[in-house]
Amino acid sequence: MTPRFGTDGVRGAALTEITTEYVERLGAAVASVLGGRTWLLARDTRASGPELERALAAGLTAAGADVELLGVLPTPGLAHLAHSEERPAAMITASHNPFGDNGVKVFAPGGTKLDDRTEERIESVLAAAPATGPSGAAGRVRSRDDAVERYVRRVVSLLPAAALDGLRVVLDCANGAMSVAAPLALAALGARTTVLHAAPDGRNINAGCGATSPAELRRAVVDAHADLGLAFDGDGDRVIAVDHLGRLVDGDHAIALAALQMHASGELVDDTVVVTVMSNLGFRLAMQRAGITVVETAVGDRYVLEALDAGGLALGGEQSGHIIYRRLATTGDGLLAGVRLADLVRRSGRPLAELADEAMTTYPQVLVNVPVRERHPAVAVELAHEIAAAEARLSGEGRILVRPSGTEALVRVMVEARSEAEAAAVADDLAGVVRHRLG
Repeated sequence: MTPRFGTDGVRGAALTEITTEYVERLGAAVASVLGGRTWLLARDTRASGPELERALAAGLTAAGADVELLGVLPTPGLAHLAHSEERPAAMITASHNPFGDNGVKVFAPGGTKLDDRTEERIESVLAAAPATGPSGAAGRVRSRDDAVERYVRRVVSLLPAAALDGLRVVLDCANGAMSVAAPLALAALGARTTVLHAAPDGRNINAGCGATSPAELRRAVVDAHADLGLAFDGDGDRVIAVDHLGRLVDGDHAIALAALQMHASGELVDDTVVVTVMSNLGFRLAMQRAGITVVETAVGDRYVLEALDAGGLALGGEQSGHIIYRRLATTGDGLLAGVRLADLVRRSGRPLAELADEAMTTYPQVLVNVPVRERHPAVAVELAHEIAAAEARLSGEGRILVRPSGTEALVRVMVEARSEAEAAAVADDLAGVVRHRLG
């Protein structure tokens, strides 16, 4: 089956679903649809990356484009170069997925992610293309070695000199694309860093580490008596923080802290922040108390970006740690969000634990992923009666979200309630309905 665009590019099992033949054809298709004389191409640290890089470059050059290979680079670093050089770009990554997966994220000229209509055009071109893929090599390929340096310099330039001087920070680089960039940036800003999981071997990306597995980081922050920790995902576009007590500070808390700070300084355009449907009810209540309007989008940082641009807004993101400072970046940037959070801690002179607790109180949230036979994009409509009955059980003091995964044959059932037990009971019952009806 031909891979389809999900919430963030295409991804699947490397070299079996995301094959070299498919990636080569994809390269030709995106060059045909987006144009661009020169494309920027980067990858994360997966073992399959170089082979897929060659295939994607072959497809792009066969369609007449030149290609500049940037090597291993965080996704926001690629987006920054695409923006500053006004070029289209492609990132070979499966983000937070295990090493056996891989995929491609595509950026339009200027470093923004593709909208649904453009992705549909690319898929139409792919469907009409010959199965053997493009032939010929009209374009040229060359390598560049300045990408990481330019990205680090950009992030560092957005904070005052020595902004993190003396701050003790533990970094978990997920053995991914942030393994070089993040330690360099923190050191340049004056932080005293301890670095974990920054020795990629092609197979250890996201393996029991990083933003999706921060247990070791939590212990390390406490053991090192550090001020905070920052955990990135494999391609570096998201970050999860840890306070000095070893407690997680997720994207909701980080966005809340940023929104409150920008609201106080007059930087929060229209006193509005953009988040997805997955953001916690506690976040919404905290913003309401502060007089900040919340705009809600579908899951995916590209939808957050679309809402930011539609309203000319400055801040948005996802609970998972994608945070977009729109005046500073074109996509989620884990390093930028992390250093700004660390800067807030240092300037306030207060522990991150206090700041996060003060910003918002998280309602207990339970998420159940239910495997189904096939994707159900309208699952909330299909189960509208059952969802309404579950909402009635919460008596107006909770929230339910039932949605399809953007990349897998899963239905995600999320319930927030006054207590974890109540949330779990409602989520389990709804998950049972999904399994019976769709599993």
